[in-house]
Amino acid sequence: MNQTSKNLIEGARELIAFRIGEQEFCVDIMSVREIRGWTPATSLPHSPGFVLGVINLRGAVLPIIDLSNRLGMKESDPSARHVIIVTQVHQKFVGLLVDAVSDILTVTDENIQPTPEVSSELDKSFAKGVLAIEGRMICLIELESLFPEDEVEAA
Repeated sequence: MNQTSKNLIEGARELIAFRIGEQEFCVDIMSVREIRGWTPATSLPHSPGFVLGVINLRGAVLPIIDLSNRLGMKESDPSARHVIIVTQVHQKFVGLLVDAVSDILTVTDENIQPTPEVSSELDKSFAKGVLAIEGRMICLIELESLFPEDEVEAA
């Protein structure tokens, strides 16, 4: 089955997969506006620890979020190999710092397994499920849950 046929599968959707450390995550492609290389961010005083700062994106101020830190993992040390996924969350644009974008996946709801019961309540609030694809375990992130509207406003 070619890619065009896959896209015609009833109920299929596309996800962007990316790496943070050794783990893989994905988000709905409909929330992604662009993927760009790392640009040093200007830090903001009194911002949450996961907000690296802001960059100028074609005349607009774009907050950059250290997604590793936001997910409760190790704080990132951004370098030229990192990328920023520009996403739209609650009608606001937010840049997510990740190690690398790895794939575009076409999945249906049947491919998404529920988040395991051993996960913390925080994990369950933003982890929509887990995909087991080609021997990989990929966590599907719900950006609206990971960044409540008041946090996006604050950033």
